[in-house]
Amino acid sequence: MSNFETNEQKAGYGVGLQIGTQLMQQGLTDLEPSALEQGVRDVLAGNEPQLSHQEIEVALAALNEVAQQKREELQQQLIATESAFLEENAKREEVTVTDSGLQYEVMTQGEGAKPAATDKVRVHYHGSLLDGTVFDSSVTRGQPAEFPVNGVIAGWIEALQLMNTGSKWKLYIPHELAYGPQGAGSAIPPFSALMFEVELLDIL
Repeated sequence: MSNFETNEQKAGYGVGLQIGTQLMQQGLTDLEPSALEQGVRDVLAGNEPQLSHQEIEVALAALNEVAQQKREELQQQLIATESAFLEENAKREEVTVTDSGLQYEVMTQGEGAKPAATDKVRVHYHGSLLDGTVFDSSVTRGQPAEFPVNGVIAGWIEALQLMNTGSKWKLYIPHELAYGPQGAGSAIPPFSALMFEVELLDIL
């Protein structure tokens, strides 16, 4: 149960959530909530700002610098974790590493044709982060996916053209062959290596 009963309260809370989300995305997590609230109150009440524009700009610049440093440190940690995992994984006898850095493991070897980049395919897949967090799965949905081979991430484009129809592979895709430094929405963080179990069902 929330403490918000009127539309004004509910809408105000919703706007607060939006502001909070934007601040999180920008890395400005160290802001003082009471000061943020006071700024909103002063604007809505028509009060004169309590700080000069220059004072605010200096403070924001300092916080942005700290936020940037934190982002860079986190990126280095993510890259180091990915590198360590892929380096160890590549040592396993059942894992093949291609020139691009893609790693794959044959779970089932099919006998059908291999798709070209211009083909459309039907696949079942199960995608997860290195920590095991599942971010997408056609298997869970119970419905195979259909898409052009050249319409997906680089790691998939390469792997699909190596697979015979009927094959099921486990892919280990470095972030450079996945969604890179930007990630993908809230499900896939920046600099994320991805793991997929991919079953190539048909060439359409």
